[in-house]
Amino acid sequence: MSQEVLVVEDEPPMQARLLRILGSVGCAEHSVFCAATIAQAKTLASEHTFAAALIDLGLPDGNGIDLIGWLHSNNPTLPILVVSAWSIEEKIVDALRAGASGYLLKERDDLEIAMSLRTLSKGGVPIDPFIARQILGLLNEATKCSSGLLPGGAKPATGAPLSNREQSILLHVAQGMSNRKIADALGLSRWTIDTHIRHIYSKLSVNSRTQAVRAAHLHCLFR
Repeated sequence: MSQEVLVVEDEPPMQARLLRILGSVGCAEHSVFCAATIAQAKTLASEHTFAAALIDLGLPDGNGIDLIGWLHSNNPTLPILVVSAWSIEEKIVDALRAGASGYLLKERDDLEIAMSLRTLSKGGVPIDPFIARQILGLLNEATKCSSGLLPGGAKPATGAPLSNREQSILLHVAQGMSNRKIADALGLSRWTIDTHIRHIYSKLSVNSRTQAVRAAHLHCLFR
């Protein structure tokens, strides 16, 4: 990894650690550019052509997922590795959907991170073992059901049936659509979609879009 690399990390000790690890895989110190905020990262990305980017998710001026999406939209081939303490399923999925090429937890030792950087430089997709198990769990749940929706009357764990409209909205959520896009697709107001999604969360006993989709697969609401 001899070309320029962007490191986006606001904690000085972790910045220093990543610099040391990058050095161990052949990355010269002068070719590593560090940013502590999204704004700084965007400025650097506008001034340099990076061969790779290492990004934390919890940044002072916003979520690293937004930065990943911005970098990916400007350079779809840029390898982006998340190195974060966050192991929340929703954040992991959102980061990968935004364009991350891999995801590692900060708790991994230097050797493990170095090996992942070598994998990234060769075009691989380094995924933390803990993250991989979570993704496999989601896939295993999905294979229990075939695609499509159950007819009205399918019941989640709470026993409260989802209405046909709620099932339709949940399918759009599973396709990664925002509330605004769902409203446009169904010819409804944003407020109506927001209300339906709150009802879906209540019936499925969840509090996020990712959890709602996972619960739908788990209880075979998609089939």
